[in-house]
Amino acid sequence: MALAERVKQLRTEHHWSQGDLAERINADAAQISRYENGRITPSADALVRLAETFGVSCDYLLVDNAPRRPFTSPEDALGHQLHDIAELDPDDLELVTRFIDALVTKTRLRNLTANIS
Repeated sequence: MALAERVKQLRTEHHWSQGDLAERINADAAQISRYENGRITPSADALVRLAETFGVSCDYLLVDNAPRRPFTSPEDALGHQLHDIAELDPDDLELVTRFIDALVTKTRLRNLTANIS
């Protein structure tokens, strides 16, 4: 399926008009129409905005037989959260660290006791 068809398919799955999509990616409805009709190809920036808006990978938009995958993986989301932890004050950072340690310890103990039974 070509890029133009994928954009139209994803837009209609979300029940968005071309104007709705244009607003979400900071474009205009005429541009979306040209994308969907294959008259122009989105720039790299626009392609990333489309992928992010639809929640799909860029390769899904670009490659005919690419599997439909999310824009970011769960690991990426966790990485972003870990990056944001740096903004916490020292007391909250300590609390988060202790909580993570407790969860890891709980999981390890559960695995150890499961192997004993």
